[in-house]
Amino acid sequence: MTDREHYTPGPAGGARVQKDGENWTLVLTRELHHSPAKVWQALTDPAHLGEWAPFDASGSLATAGSAVKLTTVGAPTPHVTETTVTRADAPKLLEYNWGGQNIRWELEPHAGGTRLTLWHNIDRRFISMGAAGWHICLDVLDRLLSGQQIGRIVGPDAMKFGGWQQLNAEYAKQFGVEAPSWTPNAS
Repeated sequence: MTDREHYTPGPAGGARVQKDGENWTLVLTRELHHSPAKVWQALTDPAHLGEWAPFDASGSLATAGSAVKLTTVGAPTPHVTETTVTRADAPKLLEYNWGGQNIRWELEPHAGGTRLTLWHNIDRRFISMGAAGWHICLDVLDRLLSGQQIGRIVGPDAMKFGGWQQLNAEYAKQFGVEAPSWTPNAS
């Protein structure tokens, strides 16, 4: 049973942008009340990823050198990326490429839980959308690890979800960019 109808995203926060000319990287940090080992499993295990991440994984991301297919969830046409895990230092650091974009997860023990930091290089025109999407994904992850599943909320479903437009606008303001006006088709 899910508690999705009671879920509302919190305010935009814990995010910043690293700028290197036209190359922008979203850096999003979240404090989780779960051990690094438990968070690591959620970041690397295909079954766990299928509960919260914006992609499905054909195999585990826990071993450097592993070849894995990542399939974007909710894309209008199937988008499959073949990737190789470039770094996997359990339960501290995970790096791979998704759709031509570098993903880096850092896990640090913090206050009896984990400080989770994501680095994701995203086209600057869509960086606020990426921040809003990852914000919701990490909310879903936190609830999943707490045993309060609300179901995966990604892609066009996330954009239709209450609070996503507000997050997009808040992150755009924080990053000093214009919020993209693209919205998914109603279904």
